[in-house]
Amino acid sequence: MTHEEQPSSPARGRDRGDSADRAANWSGVLAMSVCVFALIASEFLPVSLLTPLAAELGVTEGLAGQGIAISGLFAVLTSLSISPLAGSLNRKPLLLGLTFIMALSATLVGLAPNYLVYMIGRALIGIVIGGFWSLSAATAMRLVPAAQVPRALAVFNGGNALASVLAAPIGSYLGSIVGWRGAFSCLVPIALGALIWQWISLPSMPGPARGRVSRHIFGPLRRPSIALGMAACGAFFMGQFVLFTYVRPFLESVTKVGPTALSLTLLVIGAAGLAGTALIGRFLRRGLYPTLIAIPVLMAVIAVALVPAGAWLVPVIVLLGLWGLLATAAPVGWWSWIADAMPGEAEAGGGLMVATIQLSIALGSTAGGILFDRSGYGATFLAAAGVLLVAAVLAVVTARAARGGVRRAG
Repeated sequence: MTHEEQPSSPARGRDRGDSADRAANWSGVLAMSVCVFALIASEFLPVSLLTPLAAELGVTEGLAGQGIAISGLFAVLTSLSISPLAGSLNRKPLLLGLTFIMALSATLVGLAPNYLVYMIGRALIGIVIGGFWSLSAATAMRLVPAAQVPRALAVFNGGNALASVLAAPIGSYLGSIVGWRGAFSCLVPIALGALIWQWISLPSMPGPARGRVSRHIFGPLRRPSIALGMAACGAFFMGQFVLFTYVRPFLESVTKVGPTALSLTLLVIGAAGLAGTALIGRFLRRGLYPTLIAIPVLMAVIAVALVPAGAWLVPVIVLLGLWGLLATAAPVGWWSWIADAMPGEAEAGGGLMVATIQLSIALGSTAGGILFDRSGYGATFLAAAGVLLVAAVLAVVTARAARGGVRRAG
């Protein structure tokens, strides 16, 4: 019997088996969702406040924008190190500590006297992003029975979708009323409220026994089904952000929308994303891998359709609404895959997933920018479709590898 085929460990039982007999803790799930809302709002708030922020700190907008890049860098580093560093530490105080750091980050940025303090604050939010998302699947598996994990992850991601809809417009509005510092300071009470709710609602979540703590974050990649699944996930997010990063310039230069139509289109994308997170659970219950295969195929079709339809507003809004419906729901599918494929290693899998997603977003947005500048939107959107189809093919191969692994274990 190989290492992969060994019976479930006590840690695996705590994460999955015992949850089957435990009542669902939806208060804890909702507390985590509020934390996700504050986290995503914190991550992307600088986008809508870049100009006044840069002016007051005395730097260029490009330098101010590096606050987003540094948060991504620290998210990757944290995601790859948090599980081995945390060891057997109880996960409840770890999550509470991360939520406190989020409040501290918003406080530092809101009070930053100079660019260095601003960047320190942004690095701290990167630590929270990497740590929180790495622990999210394992936490969901401890809060609800196994059959309800996809629904719990959808609720988590609902906070993500809501923040994606509201963060930019509300940040811009608050910036005009109370300034960019006031806008960041508004995140502090939300983070502290989430901290108190988590402290009340989350159960004690002991870490794995000392002898069972994995020090090799990349160890799961030795299994073909896990390596292929991570590649499929990375290809999906890369293809998504080759296109989505440049939706605004596409709408302004090709569809010729004004400020009102632009806001309406972005609102439609966000609202459709909220609907997607509400609907994805029923599809995942019917079939995890068929859903992971179908989503990138449908998004590739949308990307291709946007090329000839780009000049017409109504078809573009409809197509981008469908894009938002699928793209926002997809992460729920991939986090459900972590819970299904790595039930005893959900934290290690979560760390790998966060690193994969962050790096793929960076590669996708960079490649998309080069294509958009040199070849226009048509080549960019077709390239996105191609990468998304690669993601679908890799998901098919992952499903076959997973079935093969189950047969060998049997």
